[in-house]
Order: sequence, then C-alpha cells, then structure tokens
Amino acid sequence: MLHRSAAPASVAPVTRSHRPDRVGTGTRGRRLGGFALALVGLLGGYLAAPTVVPDGWFGRAAASPGSEHDANGNLVAPSVVPSEPPASPGAAGGPTTTAAPALVTPDEADLQAGLRSTSTLVVGDGTLDVVPGNVVGPGPGPVRSVRVEVEQGLAVDGPTFAAFVLATLNDPRSWGLNGRMTFARTDGAAEIRVVLASASTVDKLCAPVDTKGVLSCGHDGMAALNFTRWAEGVAAYGADRTGYRQYLVNNEVGLLLGHPHVECPGPGERAPVMQQQTVAVEPCTPNAWPFPDGA
Repeated sequence: MLHRSAAPASVAPVTRSHRPDRVGTGTRGRRLGGFALALVGLLGGYLAAPTVVPDGWFGRAAASPGSEHDANGNLVAPSVVPSEPPASPGAAGGPTTTAAPALVTPDEADLQAGLRSTSTLVVGDGTLDVVPGNVVGPGPGPVRSVRVEVEQGLAVDGPTFAAFVLATLNDPRSWGLNGRMTFARTDGAAEIRVVLASASTVDKLCAPVDTKGVLSCGHDGMAALNFTRWAEGVAAYGADRTGYRQYLVNNEVGLLLGHPHVECPGPGERAPVMQQQTVAVEPCTPNAWPFPDGA
C-alpha cells in the first residue's frame, strides 16, 4: 500500500522582516505565497499519488525470459534440449518449481512410452487418474497385481504408458525370471501402484523421502516416477531413454519387492539395477535389468 509522505519533523520558523513594506508589496507577497503553497501542494499530490501500471504488467515482469503457458495456464518449458541437469533446490530447501526444458520432438520410442507432447510439466495439481482396464499375468508363478496411475495434466497416453510398465515387468530379464512371479494389471485394489506424476507431486507422494524435484521413489506399495526423468532420461544413458525408463520401473518396483539399493561393484562392471543410477552410474556402465542375461 502506498502512503503519503509524512511532514518533516521540524520546520524553521518564518521571521518577518523589520523593514517597512513598500506600497502594494504586501498584497503581491500574499499572492506569491499562495501560488507557492499551491505549487507545493500540487507536487506533493503528484509524488504521493499511486503509480498506475497497465493490466498484466506484473505478470510479464515476473515471467522468466522465454517462458510460456499452455491452455490450462500451466507453465511449460521452452522447446530447448537441456545441456545441464535440472536445477537443484533453492536455498530454502524446496524443489524447483520451474518447468524443465522439453524434448524437441517425441520420437517413436517416446511415443511407445506414452509421451504425447514435448511439454514437461513440473508442477501439477496432484490429481491422479487410474488407467482403466485389466490385463492377466502372462507367465507362471505367483501373480503380483499392479495398478497404474497418471497425474492429470501430463502429456501422457495412460493405456500406452501402462502397457510399457507391464511389458517391462514381464520381460524375461525382469523380476519374473524363470517363473519367479508374473505381473497382472488391474484398475482396482492392487499390491503395487505405479504412479507417473510431476516432480512436485512426486516430492509430496514420496515424503519423508527427499526426492528434491529430481528423483523417483518406491515405498508403501507405490512406485512414484518423476515425469521429468521419464521424459528426458539422464546423461549416463545418453539417447537410450527407453533403457532408462525400463531401469526406472525395475528399480522402484524392486524396492517394493524388498530389494534394497546397492553400490556399483567396480569400474567397468555392469551397474546392478538396484544401484541409484539416476544419481550416478559411473564407474559402472548402465543396466536396466535385474537379470540382464535372462534365463
């Protein structure tokens, strides 16, 4: 709120001259004094008056250069491929709330993973939609039920994403090796929930695990996958975003199956799937599978 300036704390007293006034000068002096007072009042009103700013100015000033919004008002990224990893949390310790750079164009592998747009939403509203449908487990062994959910606002085709998740888990190199288990999808109650959500929502779902707007997590029966990571991958996997996505599903679901995180066993060796490869792969080499050699 703008306030008028307070009057000065003290004003020097006005001393009347002892010199006799000339004829007519008293009237002229009073006129000049009145004019001066009017001028001071005018200037004071101008200085104290609130500044008028055109509508929308503050919004334009606050937006970062190149930022855009979609039809729903969500902040989306400029179409630039990132050359650096996502911004780290600010000094206050919270996750970044700026939209991350988007892929230039989704390729066939991106489409098969469910991506339908180049926009990378980082801050969502937290509303999760269950992907409808039921798919039986294709293999022998105990059946583990999986429910797939996608946050509203993400540029994702739910059924395609769900098919990618189930194909990964039922791959011969995954946790169901040699009939150890098979994964079936349901839209009802399930042992395992696989949730694809914006970075801000994943941070909330994963708490008290600190995912910092960058990581994913697996706990309390839920594998929460960070959408920015799903769309962009990580540098260690290079252009192999499919491999990274398979790793992400296997790693987070692996936690739900009781497998803890492990370290790289040695330089040049294949990284265990339970290594936190989003954080670092080296000195190991990337690996997306629990049993990469299959049967």
